[in-house]
Amino acid sequence: MNWHPDWAGVLTGQPLQWIISGFLTTLYVSIVGSLLATLLTVLLLALRMSSSRLARGAVAAFVSAFRNTPLLVQLLFWYFAAYGALPQSWRFYIGDNHPWASFPGNIAWLTPEFLCAAWGLALFTAAFLVEEVQAGLNSVPKGQTEAAISQGFSRKTLLLSILLPQALINAWQPITGQYLNLMKLSSLATGIGFSELTYQVSQIESYNAHAFEGFAVGTLLYLALGLILGWLMTAFGPKRPQHRPQVVLKEETRDGV
Repeated sequence: MNWHPDWAGVLTGQPLQWIISGFLTTLYVSIVGSLLATLLTVLLLALRMSSSRLARGAVAAFVSAFRNTPLLVQLLFWYFAAYGALPQSWRFYIGDNHPWASFPGNIAWLTPEFLCAAWGLALFTAAFLVEEVQAGLNSVPKGQTEAAISQGFSRKTLLLSILLPQALINAWQPITGQYLNLMKLSSLATGIGFSELTYQVSQIESYNAHAFEGFAVGTLLYLALGLILGWLMTAFGPKRPQHRPQVVLKEETRDGV
């Protein structure tokens, strides 16, 4: 029995619509999750650098809890436990149809699945990002902190204007890796019924049994999205200042020595 891939069964009609919708959903939840993770990381760093022992302990507990538990378990907790504990009026409002709450491509974002996926991905990624940035902060010479404090800089100015820019340069590659992981880990949100790319490809397999073609297209789309994201992070990320080449002055004597 000869088998030939049938790409038309994936790249036309309803399956193509599912793939486009899944790709856009993955893209949007990655962007929203990345923005939330960035804000959470800045907040966690500020708490870690504060003089409060309670704040530093809370950050340590947060990092330990979210780094050492599976992301799928966290997503299930946010969707089935935390969301279910919200007041009923809130859940009715979120579950209602809101035409204004849609991204381009008619991808609704005010849904329990989207909110729980973005929130869960952001918390999980922030727990890793804060450690990556902390490693970058540790590489900044302590003399700069002492000099800034002696000049009367506040802790906020010290963090945002002096330490953080240098820390980001030092740790940019691992930070980029964490954002790429967030995009790839969004596939786990299929466990809460979130219709991202993996969920839609699985739906094609159930629809017309084109598993090979469907997952091949899905893999290529994940690869393309990862390459584009990685290129953007590298192109627009912080860069080390280029030092001017030192000019070697040569003084020649009359004898040419």
